[in-house]
Amino acid sequence: MTSSVLDLAPVVPVVVLEDAADAVPLARALVAGGLPAIEVTLRTAAALDAIKAIAAEVPDAMVGAGTVISARNVSDTVAAGARFLVSPGWTDTLLDAMKASGVPFLPGVSTTSEVVALLERGVTEMKFFPAEAAGGTAYLKALSAPLPQARFCPTGGISLASAPSYLALPNVGCVGGSWMVPADAVASGDWARVERLAAEAAALRG
Repeated sequence: MTSSVLDLAPVVPVVVLEDAADAVPLARALVAGGLPAIEVTLRTAAALDAIKAIAAEVPDAMVGAGTVISARNVSDTVAAGARFLVSPGWTDTLLDAMKASGVPFLPGVSTTSEVVALLERGVTEMKFFPAEAAGGTAYLKALSAPLPQARFCPTGGISLASAPSYLALPNVGCVGGSWMVPADAVASGDWARVERLAAEAAALRG
């Protein structure tokens, strides 16, 4: 399996789980639909247990941790089985911890200066967040000429309709989104719907 998160699938599901018991059936549905890279965000108390469960019980999934904002988050999630890390932004302390973790990571950026600073630190793969609010496809297209070595996973406000325009850009490897894991489907355990939406997303490629 590639060490680059950007090349695993066109779409990385961004998952918020209130109940760790939903983690395994949700991950199985996403994998069955063709989306093996799953970002479980650290926005709920269930997140670490959800990462542990997916890592232990869904071998075909590449489970990662999102909303990683501290060195403690890095160590806790990697210990739980996270195989990649995603942050909404970065500091030198957080970047050092992610670099030392031994797993692939996508630090978050929303400005040209942040991109240049990461390139200076030897990082070429990043999360662009919040994508729609920070300028969307027009912003990323403008970055590609002066900074062609930077590659992005835009996340934030992206939908099935807007994803193809992002994926068509040369500096976008994948997009992050939550439209294939609607809260009502997760709450009701409608895994068939999740699998169907995941398959639709997996078929996207600009």
